[in-house]
Amino acid sequence: MNAPARTPEQLGTVIRNARKAQNLSQNALAQRVGVRQGTISQIETGHAALRLETLLSVLAALNLELQVATRSKGSMDAIEDLF
Repeated sequence: MNAPARTPEQLGTVIRNARKAQNLSQNALAQRVGVRQGTISQIETGHAALRLETLLSVLAALNLELQVATRSKGSMDAIEDLF
């Protein structure tokens, strides 16, 4: 699965889709990662202020990896829109 995620909400959607494709509940994923189910819910809705370590653990539990690439559209000024 290759899906660019430029916002927390988009990243949450990628994570939710991967979790569902693996037939995992939020609770099952949370248990794999060692966090609360509520944390997974917040990540999936893009509303979590989380540590990078937690995000990487969630991605690893779903057999996903984080890749950083040059933006395909937009300018460097557009990154300010994310904050």
